Amino acid sequence: MISSKLLDNVGFYTKSEIEKVKFLIYFQTNSGINEVSLDEICETFVELGLASPNKSRLKTKLNKSKLFVKGKRDNHYKLHASLYMALKNDISIPSLSNFNEIESFNSVLDKSSYINTRGYLERLAKQINASYENNIFDGCAVLMRRFLEILLIHTYEKYGIDSEIKDSSNNFKMLSDIIKNVKNNTTISLSRNTKECLDIFRELGNFSAHKIYFNARKNDIDHVMLNYRATIEELLYKSGIKK
Repeated sequence: MISSKLLDNVGFYTKSEIEKVKFLIYFQTNSGINEVSLDEICETFVELGLASPNKSRLKTKLNKSKLFVKGKRDNHYKLHASLYMALKNDISIPSLSNFNEIESFNSVLDKSSYINTRGYLERLAKQINASYENNIFDGCAVLMRRFLEILLIHTYEKYGIDSEIKDSSNNFKMLSDIIKNVKNNTTISLSRNTKECLDIFRELGNFSAHKIYFNARKNDIDHVMLNYRATIEELLYKSGIKK
């Protein structure tokens, strides 16, 4: 989600529809997204509290406008190179680095799944998305593993059985031990698909954190993204964080 302060700084809400799209694509390009789909543009309008554009009419406008060029994929657009450079060189337009808020979109985790949960979880989810969007795939994998571990612990705490995943010193056990326990835990009773995926997420995070010659790639994240999203959703409800 683009910072509201950043948008206010360029007078975003007073601009025409096509000008709004120009700035949305510009800021997303600066965050590492090479081209933006028509669907993503409309969804961003709604997330910002604006009415969703008429998709067919907006597509016609984008195709006719000299501000935009078609992306490599169908219904994807990017700014004309000369316009992008003009905006980038305009000192009146702030850069993302001037704002402390983590800029992220709904890439790995959809905003609806973590918004209004807990501050530290929201910040972690945004970091996961931002890492993916900026091609920091090892960082993304490690953060995904961490988010999973936190939610598993909160789930045990919710059911009052966190002692099952603690050692003799009252410290939480390794994630591998927690996963081994939760797979057979009838009190928590996770879905079969989630049980099957837990070790996959753990191993990907471990590889990115500890394998000297391994680097996670976009395809590694893409391959597990749908199941990861479903797992996080399930754990948010199981832990009582979402109701």
